[in-house]
Amino acid sequence: MSKRVWLITGCSTGFGRELVKIVSEMGEVAIGTVRKQEQVKDLEAINPKLVKGVVLDVQKQDTINQASQFIEKEFGRLDVLVNNAGYGSLGPIEETSEEEIQRQFDVNVFGCVRMIKLALPFMRKQRSGHILNITSIAGLNGFPGVGIYNGSKFALEGIGEALAAETKHIGIHVTNIEPGPFRTDWAGRSATFNESSIDEYNETAAKNMNTIREGSGNQIGDPVRAAKAMYEVTTLENPPVHLPLGAPAYKRVGIRLQEFKEEIDAFRHIGKPTDYTEEELSKMDS
Repeated sequence: MSKRVWLITGCSTGFGRELVKIVSEMGEVAIGTVRKQEQVKDLEAINPKLVKGVVLDVQKQDTINQASQFIEKEFGRLDVLVNNAGYGSLGPIEETSEEEIQRQFDVNVFGCVRMIKLALPFMRKQRSGHILNITSIAGLNGFPGVGIYNGSKFALEGIGEALAAETKHIGIHVTNIEPGPFRTDWAGRSATFNESSIDEYNETAAKNMNTIREGSGNQIGDPVRAAKAMYEVTTLENPPVHLPLGAPAYKRVGIRLQEFKEEIDAFRHIGKPTDYTEEELSKMDS
């Protein structure tokens, strides 16, 4: 495989930074985005020949436009986009402000779409490319105290699935990466905790938020192994649309699929008989 050009968002820490390391170790170009100019030098020190740092905020279109111009001028191509930038907004849905909800979706959903729109013109021209959306197991299963974050990741899951169907025929692949708990800053300084003051949520939202917070720094998932898995999936001829990461994610997916099937089957007698009958349709069409 020839040297590819990657664009990876959110590279100051966590998955993004580890992926920059892996990509450059494999001899490929890693363009990593950071929020502050002073972070650029530190990122490029990973591998001065193959790592390029750019200041980009997924909420600011002008910085995205500047990144696109940089890529066009310096490389003229883009092979892999990794939508990694994002954060977790935790708290009961009732007690999360509209402003915070809008910010969560602007970063985790609209920001990713903005990046996708940056990447697609390059990839369509090449008739090749791969987009990785870092969603979450929380994009497949709702949890108390994580509802707004769930909503943003559910949205990105749907966008990724649809985009995969829209672009596969022209050689552009899309994979939704669905990590379980990993030892990153997601549940620490990167998270926003909207604390609960309503007693009715003590045993649901508040309890799960505390579990997540207390587990920060002790998660079973290894970010380095996660980055290697992300790299590997981009080398496959027929990559999956979904790739959970870590044993807890696979366990949760299995439980969710079983629960979903059981629920659908249990209430089929109510939901299924809501179509027009054949007789009714024949009368309507006559």
